[in-house]
Formats: sequence, structure tokens, C-alpha cells
Amino acid sequence: MTDQHTTNALRLLQVADDFRAGLASEFSSVHGISVNEFILLLHLERATANRLSRVDLAKRMHVSASTITRMAAPMEKIGLVGRETDERDARLVFVVATDAGREKLSDALATFSKRAGYLFKDRLEEAETDQFAFMLRRLMAGTGDTLA
Repeated sequence: MTDQHTTNALRLLQVADDFRAGLASEFSSVHGISVNEFILLLHLERATANRLSRVDLAKRMHVSASTITRMAAPMEKIGLVGRETDERDARLVFVVATDAGREKLSDALATFSKRAGYLFKDRLEEAETDQFAFMLRRLMAGTGDTLA
């Protein structure tokens, strides 16, 4: 027998997994990027000066710096991200979205918004959506989230 907190957390994970799976197929077929690449571009777009070090990206995405290196390399090859060195310390390299990367993000955000609409509009009334948003903000308090 599981308690209500466990059940709610499992349901939250299931909804997130289902949402991600729907995005994954559409992002791949329509935009040619993965959900993780979309999230990486989104972090860059919302960062101060629109650039982040690999270590900062790793912290924000809850992955290792080597994972960011493996993700960014193919994105750099196809022109979605680039490298920028720090003016004061040439050892510090930032990942920065290119014009093509920002355009890809803009297109993918439209898809993301459409999918989010399907997720919420079909299931929740406007007041319920507002209440859910309030509860999510409370759950996220103190997490250092940078996307929402």
C-alpha cells in the first residue's frame, strides 16, 4: 500500500514522461532535435547574456558536464550552438546559441505550446489550470528553476 504523497509523485512522473514522449516524436520528425536539445537551447535563451558554461548548463539540466559536451558537439556541427571564450580567461568556454539555434528554438517552442495546450485545455478548466500553476510554483520553490 502506498501513501498519497507517493501516489501523487508517481502520477506526476507518469504525466511528465507521457508529455515528453509526445514531444520527442514531434521534435524529432518536425524539428530534427531531441527534447534535451530543446531544453539546452531554452536554457541558453533564458540565461544572462544568452550563454552558459558547460558546467552551468550541466547544473541547470541536472546532468554531468561530460553529458553537456556530448550533447553540444553534434549541435555545434549542425550550427545550432557555438563556442565563445571568456574575454578575461581563455580557459573558460561558453556555449552560445547561434541564429539557427534561436530560430530552431522558436519553432520548437510553438510545438511545445501546442502540446501543452492539448495537455491542459482538454482536461482542466481555466480555474483548475490556475490552481495547478499555483501548486507547481509552490513545489518548485527553492529549486533554483530557470525555465518557468
